[in-house]
Amino acid sequence: MLKGVLLGFASFAAFAISDAFVKAVHGGVPPYESVFFGGLLGLAALPFVMGKGDRWHDVFSARRPALWWVRALAGAVGNITSVTAFTLLPMAEVFSMIFLMPIFVTILSVLLLKEHVGWRRWTAVFVGFAGVLVVLRPGFRALGIGHLAAITCSVAAAGSVVALRMAGSDEKRMSLYGAGIIGPLVAGGLLMLPHMVWPDLQQSLLLAGYGLLAALANVLLMHATLIAPANRVAPTQYSQMLWAIVFGYWFFGDRLDWPMLVGIVMILGAGLFTLVREERTTGWWRRTKVL
Repeated sequence: MLKGVLLGFASFAAFAISDAFVKAVHGGVPPYESVFFGGLLGLAALPFVMGKGDRWHDVFSARRPALWWVRALAGAVGNITSVTAFTLLPMAEVFSMIFLMPIFVTILSVLLLKEHVGWRRWTAVFVGFAGVLVVLRPGFRALGIGHLAAITCSVAAAGSVVALRMAGSDEKRMSLYGAGIIGPLVAGGLLMLPHMVWPDLQQSLLLAGYGLLAALANVLLMHATLIAPANRVAPTQYSQMLWAIVFGYWFFGDRLDWPMLVGIVMILGAGLFTLVREERTTGWWRRTKVL
């Protein structure tokens, strides 16, 4: 199990470095174009994701097609909004809002799955949103499209997780990965056609790092969940915040003040508590494939 957890840490480190690469483009390429190239390079992971009995066409098919489309749409929205947010905001601030995802999963589970949520998880929901208010401080600092994009990304990720829960444990990994890669690839490609900007050499290298590192991260995450329970691997995602603070400080000149740090701790604590509490009350992490 330890090896799986370590692979989880390596996977989310690769995700964080991938995000740093796309941030380093500094908006020189439109977000949807970055997402297109990221999705294109993400296809490189398919041979490593393919399991025994999988076929190439499983990338486009699923036992429950409607949920495949939900995850594809959520992947497209989530990827485009995350690139937008990382371009405009400090990395740690973006992750603090993306880590609201377990909170939104709780809310969507009540609305869509009619799941019972006790007072402890509702308390975590309120603490999480209070943390967002501390980070954003509306009325005391300027808010913009980057903040909206980060929260939209969190909601999209939560929608994808709920669709994953509804799909169950029988869905093929090729289908799960395919929805998450084809949606951004197609959406990004269509959106970039009217105003495509050819990246220069430096931007091309950064976009290559963005796409290939994300593909590597997905492969590592898949192998992590094959050799360790998903409920043990999932909390390692919060290690991305440490990478975000380090990269933001050293490479992008990001500075975090004390209120923002307090808000980040509130959001991380609420999200982690929700993750652990959901495992104890529903056990869905044991029954669902992460990838």
